[in-house]
Amino acid sequence: MTHDILLCSDLDRTLLPNGPQPESSQARPLLRQLAARPELTLAYVSGRHRALLEQAIAEYDLPLPDYAIGDVGTTIYEIKAGGWRAWDDWYDEIAPDWRGKTREELQKLFAGIEVLRLQEPKKQNVLKLSYYAPADTGRDELLTRLRRRLGSAGIRASLIWSIDEAADTGLLDILPQRATKLNAIEFLMQHKGFAHERTVFAGDSGNDLPALTSGLQAVLVKNARDEVRDEALQRVQAGSYSDRLYLAQGGLFGMNGNYAAGVLEGLVHFLPQTRDWL
Repeated sequence: MTHDILLCSDLDRTLLPNGPQPESSQARPLLRQLAARPELTLAYVSGRHRALLEQAIAEYDLPLPDYAIGDVGTTIYEIKAGGWRAWDDWYDEIAPDWRGKTREELQKLFAGIEVLRLQEPKKQNVLKLSYYAPADTGRDELLTRLRRRLGSAGIRASLIWSIDEAADTGLLDILPQRATKLNAIEFLMQHKGFAHERTVFAGDSGNDLPALTSGLQAVLVKNARDEVRDEALQRVQAGSYSDRLYLAQGGLFGMNGNYAAGVLEGLVHFLPQTRDWL
C-alpha cells in the first residue's frame, strides 16, 4: 500500500463549486478520471453527515470515495461496492475525551451564552454538538469562555469555528479533542498504511486549518477566503512547514484554480506523476 496515493479533500467550496467564484468546466470530469485510477485512494473529509455526503456526491456527480470522514471528523466510513460501513475503531478512539458525558449534558454547560443557537437535530451526533452564532461574534473571546467551562468539567474537546458565507453565519462544532479532520486523516493513514509523502489534503475554510497547517502536504484552493489564506500562511511559517502548503494559483490545463481545479493543481504540484493520469 505504500505505493498508493491518498487524496483527502473537503467538499463544500473545495470540491463542490457552491461558492460565488466560477468553476472551470473540465475540473470535475478530470477528478472523475483521476478517481478511476487503481493507484489512487479517495477520501472526502467534511462537516456533512452521511445523508448530506451522499446527497452532495449525487447532486454534483462526484466519484464515490473509498472513505468518507464526516461530521467534522467524528465519523469515518469505509465504502466498498457502494456500501457505507461506519468504522467503530474510530469511535472507540475518540469517545473517552468526553468522559462518558452525552451531548445533552455538554449542552447544559453552555446555558446562558446568548450568542449560541443550537443547530438542527440532524446536524448533531453522539460526539458532535453544533451551534450557530452571528458571523461577527468575537471568536477568540467566545472560545475562551467555552474552554473555561469545558475545562472545569474535565472535558477534553476540540472547538471548531468557521463561517458559512452563503448564510452569513458562524458555525461552531464542539467535538472530542481527538475528533478533528486532521486526527481522522492521520488515523486513516496509520491504519491503512499510507505514507506522508503519498498523501495530499485539500481544503478551503477555517475548519480545514488544522489539517492545512499540520505538516501534511496540503492544498488551499484559490477560492479560499483571504483571512483563511493569511492565517494558514502564518501558521506554516511559524511551524516551518511552508513547503508543505500549496496555494492554488490557476494555470493547470488552463483551469482557474478554484474548487476541484485547485485540488488537482495541488496534487500535481506534490506528486508530479499524477499529471500524466489527467
